[in-house]
Amino acid sequence: VVTGGDPVENQGDGIFLSHDERYEVTREFLDIYKAVLRGETVAFAGKHFRIEDGRLLFPPVQTPRPPLYFGGSSDAANAVAAEQIDKYLTWGEPPADVAAKVDHVRGLAEKAGRAVSFGIRLHVIVRETDDEAWADADRLISRLDDKTIAEAQKVFARMDSVGQSRMSRLHGGRRDKLEISPNLWAGVGLVRGGAGTALVGDAATVAERIDEYRRIGIDTFILSG
Repeated sequence: VVTGGDPVENQGDGIFLSHDERYEVTREFLDIYKAVLRGETVAFAGKHFRIEDGRLLFPPVQTPRPPLYFGGSSDAANAVAAEQIDKYLTWGEPPADVAAKVDHVRGLAEKAGRAVSFGIRLHVIVRETDDEAWADADRLISRLDDKTIAEAQKVFARMDSVGQSRMSRLHGGRRDKLEISPNLWAGVGLVRGGAGTALVGDAATVAERIDEYRRIGIDTFILSG
């Protein structure tokens, strides 16, 4: 479930809502969506949605419904996650920052009488040796000039996504301090929005870093090369 964090893009899709209003929409949508996934016929009247005789023609095989994945770093997002979501996702921040997120959302969920599990979205650059992995990471951004980086960062700065803001702060638009935590590289985020970090190293090193996240409560890893 993605709420959307770029007002300019949202307006291009016909959505003229503030940050917190979008999470109101998310909350209402999830109330409706979870009900139809359970096979219910839905009548709903809210601030943003009105549904009459809503149903799925082809109910899911999973019971009572497929698990719902969701990410967001704002207070509004954390509240929705605690009350509505099965799997809370974070982008690849340093382990200490991820641990703080996990503890916070878990505490909110406990207050709501629920349990939430946790996942992380990361890139991986794995080679036979650490040196080879770091050389390939550097090669990925070797043709980026300062103008291209600045233009990308300008786009990210206009967003009202707290998660994107946290990603951008990891490197500050600079290419000289990109290893923000042992083997965690923020070079991707110089020009890519969203998941902007990669674990870099040989297989054993990257596995050790993955296990570090596992020990702080992450049980699902969404990885890309």
